[in-house]
Amino acid sequence: MAVGGPPGRSSEITTARYNKLVEHLHAHELDAIGDLGFVGLDTVPDNPVVITGYKAARIKPLTLAKRQVNELIASVRAVCEHAFAHLKNWRILTKLRISPHHATTLLRALLVLTRTEVAPAGRSSTTTSALDQHESTLANPHQPQ
Repeated sequence: MAVGGPPGRSSEITTARYNKLVEHLHAHELDAIGDLGFVGLDTVPDNPVVITGYKAARIKPLTLAKRQVNELIASVRAVCEHAFAHLKNWRILTKLRISPHHATTLLRALLVLTRTEVAPAGRSSTTTSALDQHESTLANPHQPQ
C-alpha cells in the first residue's frame, strides 16, 4: 500500500482516511492500535479495526475502567513506539532502497532484534498478559472486571 496524503500538510487521521486505512485493514483481517488522534477513524463500534483509548470531556472525567483501558493501550503501544524510535536512531529507514517485500522482512527482523536487545527479561510476558486482558475486555465490554 502506498502511503501519501492529500496535497499540503494534513493530520495523521486525515492521511489515514485519504489512504482508506480502515478498509485495507478490514480486507486483510488486521487490527491496529492507535493513539487518541485516531478516535473516530473506525466507524464500526461493534467490531473496531483501529483500537483507540477514550477521551475525557471537560465536564465529565473518565471512569476508572476507561482510565485503565487507556493505560493498557498505552502500555501495548509503548513497545512499538520504542522499537520504531530505535529504528529511527539507526537511520535504517532513510537508506532503504529495496523492494517492499524485502523491506518488510528486514523490518520484522530488526524489530525482533530491537525488542530482544531493549526489553528487560520479564517484560514480554507482562505485555502479552496485558494484551490478552484488553482483548477479553473488548470481547465482553459489559462484563465487570
